Amino acid sequence: MDIKWLKTFITAAKYENFRQASEELFLTQPAITKHIKRLESQLNIELFTRAGKTVTLTAAGLKFLPYAIEIIEKYEQRLEDFNLWKQGYNRKLIIASAPQIASAILPSLLRKFMNENPDIEVIINIVQSFDIGEEISSGRADLGLSRIQPVQTNINSVIVHEEPVILVGSSENGVHLDEKTALNKFRLITHNHPEYWDELLPIIKSHYPAIQSMAVNQVEITKRFIEEGLGVSYLPMMMVKEEIKVGKLVEIHSDKITLPVSATYVVTKVETAEMKTFLRFLKAELSSNADVT
Repeated sequence: MDIKWLKTFITAAKYENFRQASEELFLTQPAITKHIKRLESQLNIELFTRAGKTVTLTAAGLKFLPYAIEIIEKYEQRLEDFNLWKQGYNRKLIIASAPQIASAILPSLLRKFMNENPDIEVIINIVQSFDIGEEISSGRADLGLSRIQPVQTNINSVIVHEEPVILVGSSENGVHLDEKTALNKFRLITHNHPEYWDELLPIIKSHYPAIQSMAVNQVEITKRFIEEGLGVSYLPMMMVKEEIKVGKLVEIHSDKITLPVSATYVVTKVETAEMKTFLRFLKAELSSNADVT
């Protein structure tokens, strides 16, 4: 039994239309018909009834369809497992990460984790925090790293790290600024973090009603704008510690604004061995790194 025949059957069954199946599979209609006939010959039973250009699944076709899907899924999984083995892996971990976490936290962590666990293939999917819950809920990822708590009820989330949010400006014009001067003189860049701006911005405006703001939905772009003197912003310490260290950005002391805290959530559904290995590693690294904690 040829795998191609099964894939053709599944697609034809989805549409109950050989023309649409041929378009999806990039095959000619005669090729679709040939695959179906050979599969029927192999099984010694008709899978479709044909009336002109109309095709309909027979009772046998309906019965065989879930078997065909299961065969293809197992075939593709085993093929993937074999390809992992060829690359030296025998396990896999898919992580859905918010962009802010992927750029600031993951690079150094992943380097160490993969060195310690060379048999685990790590796949990183960059997903907005609002969508990470769905990635985990649907099974498209094993573990999520999010800046907000997900709303889905069939998954688990726990805070693994909290850090202060600070006001930052460019090193060129922010060295001698205080909060009042910075917020009255420069545009406030907002909404680069998914969790705290809806509560923080009204508080800022209550103290500084004349402030001008500009929404930018990416932390990395926000930092570049600040470096170029386009404004100031409240950002998590971890997001800006390297720029402050090398002198590109400076922290501006806050007088009136009570600074929020930024949390990192780990989101999971099924506790795989690979996920638990990574989670233990992550907690240990965060707790042992004084700069991070």
